[in-house]
Amino acid sequence: MRKIIVLSFITLDGVMQAPGGPEEDTSGNFEYGGWVAPFFDEEAGKLMAKQMYPADLLLGRKTFDIFAGYWPQHTDEWPSVNEVNKYVLSNTLTHSDWQNSEFLKNADDIKNLKNSDGRDLQVHGSGELIQLLLKHDLVDELWLKIHPITLGKGKKLFSTGAIPISFTLTESSVTPTGVIFANYKRSGEVRTGTVG
Repeated sequence: MRKIIVLSFITLDGVMQAPGGPEEDTSGNFEYGGWVAPFFDEEAGKLMAKQMYPADLLLGRKTFDIFAGYWPQHTDEWPSVNEVNKYVLSNTLTHSDWQNSEFLKNADDIKNLKNSDGRDLQVHGSGELIQLLLKHDLVDELWLKIHPITLGKGKKLFSTGAIPISFTLTESSVTPTGVIFANYKRSGEVRTGTVG
């Protein structure tokens, strides 16, 4: 069985939309694209490179389009990106010229993929896909990069669909610019009680 690992850049108020650049995702009149840039430093670069080990990718269609337009020509930054399998949840795409790309239609296809043999599946971006994964309890780990900024609006990591699940912190680092890299592993159902 494969692990599904969600990697996400988020703000303190949970926004994950368009971290990389102004034109990345302007839906909903989002005007703050590129909000990670002021916090990117050498330490963040090293920590991010460590997370980009050879794993297969599970992507939503919009993120796949962005990745397919950029990464095939930038393998110096992500050496394994062309060789790994790219699984794309899409109701419209059925083919891509980007090597090793396969297309999935629904949550059952993702469950079958998760239950197959192979490398871990990393989810980058893909806000709608993440909501589907959370709703169906398919997320094994969250690798969050929490930035010291609030935006007030934009697509959020936990906007809908999450079910009560507890996670255990497995690794953490803080960069000089205040970005918290926090990796969480699913640990079980939520338990309630009283304090004291």
